[in-house]
Amino acid sequence: MLDLAEELRRWTEEGREFAVATVVAVGGSAPRGPGAALAVDSAGTVIGSVSGGCVEGAVYDLCREALRTGRSVVERFGYSDEDAFAVGLTCGGTLDVLVTPVTGETPVRTVLGPALSAAARGEPAALARVARGPAELLGRALVVGSDGTVEGGLGGHPELDRVAAAEARALLEAGRTGTVELSADGSHCPGGVTLLVESNVPPPRMIVFGAVDFASALARAGKFLGYHVTVCDARPVFATPDRFPDADEVVVDWPHRYLRRTATDARTVLCVLTHDAKFDIPLLKVALRMPVAFVGAMGSRRTHEDRDRRLRAEGLTERELSRLRSPIGLDLGARTPEETALSITAEIVAARRGGTGVPLTGGNTPIHHENGHGDGDGGRAAVA
Repeated sequence: MLDLAEELRRWTEEGREFAVATVVAVGGSAPRGPGAALAVDSAGTVIGSVSGGCVEGAVYDLCREALRTGRSVVERFGYSDEDAFAVGLTCGGTLDVLVTPVTGETPVRTVLGPALSAAARGEPAALARVARGPAELLGRALVVGSDGTVEGGLGGHPELDRVAAAEARALLEAGRTGTVELSADGSHCPGGVTLLVESNVPPPRMIVFGAVDFASALARAGKFLGYHVTVCDARPVFATPDRFPDADEVVVDWPHRYLRRTATDARTVLCVLTHDAKFDIPLLKVALRMPVAFVGAMGSRRTHEDRDRRLRAEGLTERELSRLRSPIGLDLGARTPEETALSITAEIVAARRGGTGVPLTGGNTPIHHENGHGDGDGGRAAVA
């Protein structure tokens, strides 16, 4: 639901009554993952999506019904031979959707306000809602802020609130959205209460080293995918904001020195486009020993062989060297900077989602991979 934070915050501030449908679980081949949301206000206005079109009509009706009754519900959608195109998932998966009305001065509205405002401002926050459990708890929510403060509650169970807040805090620190199983007294126990915890964290970083034409195209592609993009180069004549208007920041510094001092995490993507040993080797020596998501370097196969030899001479281990994706990108036959940027970002997505990079036509592998949902999306930016 936090992917609709800006619009829903506005609706809340305007005093609109609305119902929000949120994906809480998926099975098999499903188009969108936990946290994806669709909202309908009392005038029938719709924003968002839970399935890319398969079940939107049925979910719309559920939202309208929730507004009428004031009750939260969970509905499961799956493939049906008899009625697949009407309300089923034609892709063959299953989708559990929590529908919650946000009306009047309800506890849910009170909790959603701070969560939506924080998410709209890009501040870290975790929203925990009861997605399965006793009817009186369904849809109840609490929000954990970046400073650990907790607002709201799950319905008068202090221990449940305490453990739910701790679980939400842990998922927020990991930048993950997912479900947690708890019992009514707060201990982990199947068959108790299921929480959907949505984490909103700052966008993942893409750091592009080398102020070249390919970097300009890659910065543009990275922004399209939701990254906070930094371009870094030691040469001030090339590293200018005018040359990289799509980058969030342009840094003039030696790449390895900048990488040592800047903030990175397990979602950070590093793209080395300099293909110059005096920049590459010191930089990759640092990068390949950092717990980041992706390290790729541009260059020919001959350049890669020379780079590999130099890095070994610097003492990098086989395990460290195995993390390097070089030459960077998938084999698309790319020629232009834009095509090359597409090739690079395609490899980044495949690495994160567990994709193979082979054509889907004629294949028999799943289109939506099991690790493609809820694995660290961390909110609205679903890349890293």
